[in-house]
Amino acid sequence: MAARAHSPTPRPDPAGAVAEDLALYRRKFQQRLPASLDELQGPARGVVDLPLHVAWSGMTSYDLDNPRRRMGLYRTVLHEGLREDLTSLLNQDVLLELWPTLRRLVGRTVRTVWEDAFPQLAARGRAAA
Repeated sequence: MAARAHSPTPRPDPAGAVAEDLALYRRKFQQRLPASLDELQGPARGVVDLPLHVAWSGMTSYDLDNPRRRMGLYRTVLHEGLREDLTSLLNQDVLLELWPTLRRLVGRTVRTVWEDAFPQLAARGRAAA
């Protein structure tokens, strides 16, 4: 009887799995981006009530006239919002104003995706550094 060649069980490649997960995570945010910052036509003042799919945990109502609440809304919408949420809840001028600080409060993937897509955000981030 001939001995069968035994091939070792392939070991999982954690680095490859992590890279694949990061690529999927990045793609999730890229697919949600508006084509242009001009599409961000949300309110600049007043109270905004977020839909449940965006504010699934925690606050749902934000007063944009309160700087901390405004920053919290933008952080939440950037992370959880769909394209329609981004365009209807975020305002281009407010995002540009907040970006130098906001970019440090959002995750690295969100920051990178937005700055790669919109050079004006990257420029504001570099100017603030």
